[in-house]
Order: sequence, then C-alpha cells, then structure tokens
Amino acid sequence: MSPIAAAAASAEAAVKTASSNLSLTQDGVTLKLGDVFYDGTRLSFSIEREGKNLPEQVISPYFPIDPKETNEKIKKRMVPEKDQKKGYLKTPEVLIDGNKLKSSHSMFGDKVTQKNTVEAEYNQLDALPDDFEMTIQVGVTRISKPFEFKVPVKKEGNMVSIKPNKTQKSGDFSYTVKQLDIASRTTRLVLDSEGQVPASSKQTGKYAPSMMYYDIVDDQGKTLQQQKVGFLNKKPRTKYHTDELYSAIGSKPQYVTIKPYTFTVDPSDWSIVGQGKGADGKFKTGDKTYIKELEMTIPVPAQ
Repeated sequence: MSPIAAAAASAEAAVKTASSNLSLTQDGVTLKLGDVFYDGTRLSFSIEREGKNLPEQVISPYFPIDPKETNEKIKKRMVPEKDQKKGYLKTPEVLIDGNKLKSSHSMFGDKVTQKNTVEAEYNQLDALPDDFEMTIQVGVTRISKPFEFKVPVKKEGNMVSIKPNKTQKSGDFSYTVKQLDIASRTTRLVLDSEGQVPASSKQTGKYAPSMMYYDIVDDQGKTLQQQKVGFLNKKPRTKYHTDELYSAIGSKPQYVTIKPYTFTVDPSDWSIVGQGKGADGKFKTGDKTYIKELEMTIPVPAQ
C-alpha cells in the first residue's frame, strides 16, 4: 500500500469513460489509464501495468531517503534509485487544470479484481468544476521520466448537496449535520460532534463506549455501506469533525435517517469487544449500540 493511505474498504466500481483507453510506453513498460470517474464527491482512476520481467508487486515498496529517519524498518526500504528494481509504480501526482489537486483523504492500492492494476481515489476535495483537464504524472522505478496522462474529465450525474445545519442532542453529547452530498455513486456525510458519548448499561464498569459512528439509512430501510470505518484504540475525544463517504442511494429517497452508534470497548487497551476472527473464519467488527434518541431524519429534495 502507498504511504498516502491504506484502503480499509474498496469503493464501488467506477464506470469507464471515453478517456479510459490511454496508453503510454517507456523503456519496455506500458501503463494504461482506465476507469476515470468523478461525481462531485469522489475522483478516481486505475492504472494497468504491462511489460516483461517486472516485479509481481505493482506499487513501489521504497521510501524516499531521509537522513533523519530512525526507524530501522523504514530505513531498510530507503534504497537509492540506481539500486531499486525496475517497474514499480510510485504515488501519482495529480493536477486539475494545471493546479495540484487538494484532497485530505486519498487512497492508492491494488485493484482486487484485476492483476497488475492499481486504483487511486481522492475524497474530501476542494470545489472542482464540472469539467476540467486532469494531468496524472506517474513515476516508475528505474525510468527517469514520469509517465504523464492528460485527460478531460466531466462530472457524472447531478449531485444534490443538502446543508441542514441540524443538531441532535442526548445528555452531554450533541452532533450537527453540516452537509449531506448525494451523488450518482457515493454519499458524503459531514458533521461536527461535541461532548461525552452516552454509555449503555453494558458500557459501564468494566467496559466503556467507543467514539460515535454514524449509519445512514434510506427511506426503504436500506443501510448504506460506509467506505471506511476507522478504529482508534484510545479514549474518545470530546470533539470530532466527521467527513465520511458511503455507498450510493440507489433510489430517489424522500428522506434519510442518520443513526449514531458506538462499539463497546475495553478501557485497558481501548480494543473493541467482540472484534476479531469468528468461528466461521470471518472478521467480526463487534456489535453496534445504537442511540435511538440521537437519530435524525433529513428530508431529501426531489432531484
């Protein structure tokens, strides 16, 4: 995985556009750009690598050389360019109409469904125009000049952005939904929370509640899949700014419901009770404790 971020959950497959068949070759290595996608909340693309005698892994395992680094594991991966194996892909640089893309949440990792292919995804974007030229510069180890793709991008579908600025409170805890973006393939929830998280009867004494998490449920009762659920093994703070992506809302709902929940944790190490591999071999995230009085219904205007 790239130093940008490790993808905890892969996003839904993006549709291919007319710009998804670009191919460049240098020094025996071919890169193909595909799956370019933008819907107002998420910008993504894939890169397929071809060539002979290339390493099995696609993403570069090397780190830039830093004389101040003290971590021995990292230092072992600080290999001079001339000694690196040829053919690894470095983290792409992305420009929008000539300006560096600003995104506080990014992912760069292997595409599970396609060998020798990586996916890049950028979320929490600064406002982008509906149409723009994207430049992707991809370095490859032992090849001096980066591969550069220039591709026109057009926003897919119409995004509905709701800014309810609505607050729900229970005891000392409250949260305010600042923004809900409903796009063709993603849903984005932005909110601020403050105060001590309420505890259930099972979350007292030996156990405690985790930080607050949020499910989104449409008017048909379907729970949207959150793209990434971050688990922090430490005592929850009393203030959070949450900006998360979920799967798309398939139909045109009249409303959605925000359902806050916590996990039960062990304060000795702040691990989630019940998390881990179950008897069936599948990973268990732990049981959710929903706080009914904190539920919030948000009307969705007709699209």
